[in-house]
Amino acid sequence: MENPAFNRAIRSFVLRQGHLTASQQRAIDEGMPRWGIEYQPQALDLTQAFGREAPKILEIGFGMGTATAEIAAANTQNDYLGIEVHSPGVGNLFKLIAEQNLSNLRLIRHDAVEVMDNMLPDACLDGVHIFFPDPWHKKRHNKRRLIQAPFIEKLVKKIKPGGYLHAATDWEDYAIQIMEVFSNNAELQNSADGYAPRPAYRPLTKFEARGIRLGHGVWDIVFLRK
Repeated sequence: MENPAFNRAIRSFVLRQGHLTASQQRAIDEGMPRWGIEYQPQALDLTQAFGREAPKILEIGFGMGTATAEIAAANTQNDYLGIEVHSPGVGNLFKLIAEQNLSNLRLIRHDAVEVMDNMLPDACLDGVHIFFPDPWHKKRHNKRRLIQAPFIEKLVKKIKPGGYLHAATDWEDYAIQIMEVFSNNAELQNSADGYAPRPAYRPLTKFEARGIRLGHGVWDIVFLRK
């Protein structure tokens, strides 16, 4: 996912739709009233949104949603809120929710910064996942990366004390940047001695497994809010 702070200035990011298949559009039309949450500039009651008291985990930029659905299906004790602006991914995840009859997933199709600023109360989350955000690997584009200090400062306020922030990337220089940003935040503490082993709840994707076979690295960074 791109840096929402960067894209907040260029509004086309929020409006970008991508190519929707007919089935994805149908899934959005049918899924939004059931599992979608419309963006509104007012505080969101997560307990009411899910209809129960349970740990609440936020995922920012879930892509096509395959891993998100797998995590939700395997961890029914938790509720998962996904934020994504890419419509085909939103449609695909709605399809997976319907096919797998998942009751612990809700989706917001909007800019993550605005959702955080205007919808999420402080200390409302038990965890946050940011898996394989867009690396913007060209140096001149590094400023577009999602994980930078101002964004993380906003995000940490939404995590309960003792809650976690988990990022994963397959770009080593981005992993170094993430580690630096997390380490420099006074409210965060590393859960590991350096990079963390992949937690059991994060599934190994086909793309990731292929990369590992080819000798490519994947880095998990898991910090706790003090």
